[in-house]
Amino acid sequence: MQILFLVLSGLLIGLSMLPFIRCQHWVFRVAEFVKLQLLVFQVPVLAWGFYLVAESPWIWSLQIGQALLIGYHVFILVRYTKFWRKEKYEKGKEASDSIKIISCNVLQFNKEHERFVDLIRKEQPKIFLTMESDGVWEKALRVLESDYPNVVKVTLDNTYGMHFYTKLKVNKSQIHYFVADDIPSIEAELETEDGHRFIFFAVHPPPPSPTEEENSKERDGDLLSVAKRVRDYKMPVVVTGDFNNVAWARSSVLFKKTSKLIDARIGRGILSTFHANYWFFRVPLDLLFHSPNVFIDKLFIYPSVGSDHFPMGCTFFIDRYSDEQAEDIEHLEQGEMAEVNELIVEGRKEESDNRE
Repeated sequence: MQILFLVLSGLLIGLSMLPFIRCQHWVFRVAEFVKLQLLVFQVPVLAWGFYLVAESPWIWSLQIGQALLIGYHVFILVRYTKFWRKEKYEKGKEASDSIKIISCNVLQFNKEHERFVDLIRKEQPKIFLTMESDGVWEKALRVLESDYPNVVKVTLDNTYGMHFYTKLKVNKSQIHYFVADDIPSIEAELETEDGHRFIFFAVHPPPPSPTEEENSKERDGDLLSVAKRVRDYKMPVVVTGDFNNVAWARSSVLFKKTSKLIDARIGRGILSTFHANYWFFRVPLDLLFHSPNVFIDKLFIYPSVGSDHFPMGCTFFIDRYSDEQAEDIEHLEQGEMAEVNELIVEGRKEESDNRE
């Protein structure tokens, strides 16, 4: 029994410690994703350890380490619960009408196109975004173009295609390739019916994983390039998409600080979006960040549309004259901008062997 306890404790402590090592190899970065799952295992293992301490006093050292890591995980995750929620902000007289967005990694090889089309027809968002959408998906989505006349299409068959549809006026749009010529991001300046302008940014960088990219260099470089671009924008900003990252990861924290944006999940829930087919290993990879003058009414996850990701929905309004959320902005500390710039350079230098 002690050997089994030792193995489990060591494994959980080791996995919990891996993200503290600032190495971009997938082994260290993937461990960030499963913080909640680690916590679920750590609590009963810690309780089990108290029964073994009387037989082996040296187990106290493992217990102390495990307890400290449990405390750290709770400290990080509690802000993604309703316990952290502030009072709901009331709209000002100059605020915009409510705007709904649906964002979904539809899975390039998903053939159940009609399930996503039916979701859009039912929910009628002002904006929707698809990722991993290739030529087949583009054709399937054409039935929606009568309702969504403003479209930006980046049709790729490398699982990084991206399609953006909106009912709102598009003043201008641009496709960016920050770290590689086959990894797009979409930027659009939109205008609501009541005259509120804002920037919408769609992202989908590659993940670090044993089956995809060996490290997180392209992902981190891409996301931080977006962060630097939007940090001094005067207009309201919304950035969403499949980040292939979790909000509490070091690179996400740097993204938040660099961009001067707010994590929409704070106080609303972890809201895991991947993997749709394996409930215990679900993690929140589809994220949304916004500027302080964008106010989130609701953030929610829709049922499966046949993809390995659940669609994510959000309703928000813009109140450009309010500074209610200004205190929620986190700022870069000394030396962190140099770290950001270094990560961007490394991301641009990285050459993928996976997307040939």
